[in-house]
Amino acid sequence: MINEYQIRVLPHQAVNEQAVRKYIAQAKGLDERTIKGVRVLRRSIDARQRTIFVNLTIRVFVNEAPPVDEYVAREYGNVEGRPTVVVVGAGPAGLFAALKLIELRLRPIVVERGKDVRTRKLDVAAISREHKVNPESNYCFGEGGAGAYSDGKLFTRSKKRGNIDAVLNIFCQHGASASILSDAHPHIGTDKLPRVIENMRKRIIECGGEVHFETRMEEILTAKGRVCGIRTDKGEFLADAVILATGHSARDVYRSLYASNIFIEPKGIAVGVRLEHPSELIDCIQYHNPKGRGNYLPPAEYSYSTQVDERGVYSFCMCPGGVVIPSATADNQLLVNGMSPSSRAGRWSNSGMVVQINCDDIMHPDLQIDCEEKLEINPSSPLRVMDFQESLERLCWLMANRRQTAPAQRMTDFVKGKLSYDLPKSSYAPGLISSPMHFWMPQFIASRLRRGFEQFGRSSRGFLTSEAAIMGVETRTSAPVRIARNNETLQHVEIAGLFPCGEGAGYAGGIVSAAVDGERCAESVAEYYNSL
Repeated sequence: MINEYQIRVLPHQAVNEQAVRKYIAQAKGLDERTIKGVRVLRRSIDARQRTIFVNLTIRVFVNEAPPVDEYVAREYGNVEGRPTVVVVGAGPAGLFAALKLIELRLRPIVVERGKDVRTRKLDVAAISREHKVNPESNYCFGEGGAGAYSDGKLFTRSKKRGNIDAVLNIFCQHGASASILSDAHPHIGTDKLPRVIENMRKRIIECGGEVHFETRMEEILTAKGRVCGIRTDKGEFLADAVILATGHSARDVYRSLYASNIFIEPKGIAVGVRLEHPSELIDCIQYHNPKGRGNYLPPAEYSYSTQVDERGVYSFCMCPGGVVIPSATADNQLLVNGMSPSSRAGRWSNSGMVVQINCDDIMHPDLQIDCEEKLEINPSSPLRVMDFQESLERLCWLMANRRQTAPAQRMTDFVKGKLSYDLPKSSYAPGLISSPMHFWMPQFIASRLRRGFEQFGRSSRGFLTSEAAIMGVETRTSAPVRIARNNETLQHVEIAGLFPCGEGAGYAGGIVSAAVDGERCAESVAEYYNSL
């Protein structure tokens, strides 16, 4: 017999399977000796009160042995000789699209401008060590996409639970811990995700697909309103369908589409800073305990959101026990992001703190950037949000003396509008430079951040502190462009057989939602081939 129960236990009970068995037996009137196994289906922490509880959804096996595997494996057959589909980009959208194509008996050819996930680590390290950015291999470009070395968080606000569970199961099938199936905010970790990505790539190749690294798409080939392949710097790849999953930082792709009169449209983004606290301080605040999280609770997370002058101000991509990283894709840019290893055991916790910016805000006087490296922004161009984004990154780079040393300020000094004479220690490897960010950041952003910080400090005592530092700038929260597609067929509105996909196309936000969108696009490709 198999039963499912929802229980609420103390942290020391939640980490001990025997304690969970005992609790279930007593609460449900079962003989503990008949319980042959328990599986945690969902796990979340309730830290709203001083006494912390862990909510568990448990599957209990009574007089029945639990299955060996905790995940559901998919079958992938050989697709050699099957119709070909070109997949541009080997991030989560592209990789999951390729695997789904194999399930649907189609042969994927994956084209990735960056390097494989292991070789890419050398170029990522060079950014911190030498302050040099390889424009084709960095934290945003390469196998695994932006998520491979910038956290591996699998949390999404999407309500399509079935699709999400399928994605998590595929990650487990390729080497991720089964704990991601139950955690409320699942997380693989940047130290373990590369191996999972490698296994996915090997699966694609073993089944007859292809993966080409250091191969940059330069043009989408079309004939009579239909796609017929792509041209790259290594030659042409021909197919009747192309899944375009290039990620949110492929600005050359957006410019190429615009120059080719392929319909795209601007999209709002969020821009701000990366905020870093000592992780022990966040534990104390979130768990309402001056001693921190103790022995049984994970490093604390937080989520803040408010409205300031009709724009959202909120935390983004919170990384407990993580580090801040340089995420530029060119030498004349400076921007930051955050990531965490699987253990989340670092000394600091960080989060993006950003302000909502709508497309119509771009020409607002308080968003104008005055510096020698700024881009001219055409108010009617679909690239206007992207051009603003890039101008702010160039301004930040200039404020850092043309290096990857991040401008920074103590959180309280930023709110008070004064320069920080010294800075807290930080996880940011290239180093920090004290800078009056309250002064040179666009006031549309800075003024809302200041008031947002004040509100968050009032709601969580100790959060607004001189022990925390803000670093500039956080800009790549989402794509600044949407590549328009039909809501039903997922094809481009003008070009048959072209399937804009994932975060770069403007239809996802994070690893899981991009993966789900990749699978959906693959399914639509199969329907498209059936109609030819």
